[in-house]
Amino acid sequence: MASPELDFINQMLRDISANSKNASTPTVEQQRSQMSDTMLELAKDASTEDIQCQPVDIEGVPARWFEASGTADDGVVLYFHGGGYVLGSLKTHAELMGRCSRACGVKVLGVDYRLAPENIFPAAVEDGVKSYRWLLDQDIDPQRIMLAGDSAGGGLVMATILSLRDQGLPLPVGATLFSPWVDLTMSGASMESRRAFDPIVTPEGLHAMATLYRGDVEASQPLISPLFADLSKLPPLLIQVGDYEVLLSDSQQLAAKAKAAGVAVTYQEWEKAFHVFHAVPALPESADALQSMGDFYRQLVGSS
Repeated sequence: MASPELDFINQMLRDISANSKNASTPTVEQQRSQMSDTMLELAKDASTEDIQCQPVDIEGVPARWFEASGTADDGVVLYFHGGGYVLGSLKTHAELMGRCSRACGVKVLGVDYRLAPENIFPAAVEDGVKSYRWLLDQDIDPQRIMLAGDSAGGGLVMATILSLRDQGLPLPVGATLFSPWVDLTMSGASMESRRAFDPIVTPEGLHAMATLYRGDVEASQPLISPLFADLSKLPPLLIQVGDYEVLLSDSQQLAAKAKAAGVAVTYQEWEKAFHVFHAVPALPESADALQSMGDFYRQLVGSS
């Protein structure tokens, strides 16, 4: 059963959406500012005293370590933020990455990969691969590295792992995907079946961001839409999604295709949950999801 807190946030997000329907279409910069303001507001009361942050340069790619107190030094979660490949930053997702560090008991390396429309595909994938290779160059055991990401960041996690596999590089121990966007053709049935329920994301908004990101490349290209890739020989996946999302089908179909390809998949769906509900620290559902993420990571490194 959905928590009262989730019902409250759902209504709040619907009210915000309704109030903005008659407004003119915002520019990319305005959307970036709006996302930053919203994410910071949702996380304003979260406890972050135990989280240390340290910037790092990955061969020209800005990144930041997030480390909760008491974390181990022998593992890493490499995190890619969401935002449709157009929005989002280390700032918008700082609180979430801090909680991921706390949940998994290791440091999180957040990456400010290049965004569209300034940098179109494959810039983000190149930065994802570069950041993982950098971790390997630091002599971090790949069997103690887990990739994670939300929304477009979840899609980037998949594209990065596919690129690593095809380049013959050692793969991470696993990956966690929060509400991943892995089908930029928007062919999933939930695009319409969940349209009236989703308080945040619209098919039209996704289409606009996909167009900015992919340029002249077909949306079905596997590194743009990993749902259409060969998913064999990938590490275990944890996929978490809310059943109010227009992107619900992306998670459902990815889980089914990965399982059919022989990948170990843990699929978790939350009742009445919206897109990337993980980002709201006040939600019990968010706490449960991150606890599952931590359990998943510890199981992987314990058996590797």
